Amino acid sequence: MLRTLLVGVFLAATSMAMAQDFQNEAQPLFENCGDPSLTSAKQNGITLGISPSPPYSSLDPGSNKASGLDVEIHEAALKWIGINKIRYEVMPFGQLISAMLAKRVDVVASNIHITPDRLKAVSFTGPAWWYGPAIVVQKGNPLKLTSFDSLKGKKIGAIAGSAADEYLRKIGVEVTAFQTDAEEFAGISTARVDAILEDDVKVLEYLSANKSAPIEIVPNVEVPDELIFKYGYGYARYALRKEDCSLRAAYTQALAEVRGNGNVSYILKKYGLSNRNLFFFPL
Repeated sequence: MLRTLLVGVFLAATSMAMAQDFQNEAQPLFENCGDPSLTSAKQNGITLGISPSPPYSSLDPGSNKASGLDVEIHEAALKWIGINKIRYEVMPFGQLISAMLAKRVDVVASNIHITPDRLKAVSFTGPAWWYGPAIVVQKGNPLKLTSFDSLKGKKIGAIAGSAADEYLRKIGVEVTAFQTDAEEFAGISTARVDAILEDDVKVLEYLSANKSAPIEIVPNVEVPDELIFKYGYGYARYALRKEDCSLRAAYTQALAEVRGNGNVSYILKKYGLSNRNLFFFPL
């Protein structure tokens, strides 16, 4: 079955109520996990690795305060678990897994998808939320790029180490890897690349803030099942070291609980998204 890109549905939220107090139906149940990762995090705190990628995550250089959609989801989940000390390390997305394996950070906290290469190195939480891919071209789509097959033989940009990067290389596309979102959007805006493959929510956020940008999303692109089910555009999750089983179990239950009690829905709407972004197959 083929999926179609859904764009233009993320309208900015009109107004949000004050922070709500979300009640929980269940309590943490991790006493029988054998490794010490959860106990250590509860006693000593946790370090989350994020990349500077609004609206998902960013760090204010003045206050050193982290913010963004993923940051708020993490903080809700960690509050439920009972982990109260949170530190942040900011770096390019492509460096996050290496930093975690080197124990500079404990979690890849910028949303990340399951891909074959990543599974060789790390483990993943349960689902956090969902979004899809978008092909972005220059205004007017001068090269008439209308499908993933049409990207072959062209110069296509993607964030280094992203699911888009991995999938494009797998299907034989020449990839220009960018380290940051700003570099990537500049690359397509100045025709350094013929197109980029990016998260639809990230592109819409950029276009909302840069209305004169000479780029556009290609509408109604058929997305292969392989891209969704195998190469990274299923649910957004977070990554942990394979040996940190108890912390991963805690995170997975925590994400389920904060999705179930309405907290994640509240956060999504705060960032102009909707309950469509809760589920892989939106109703």
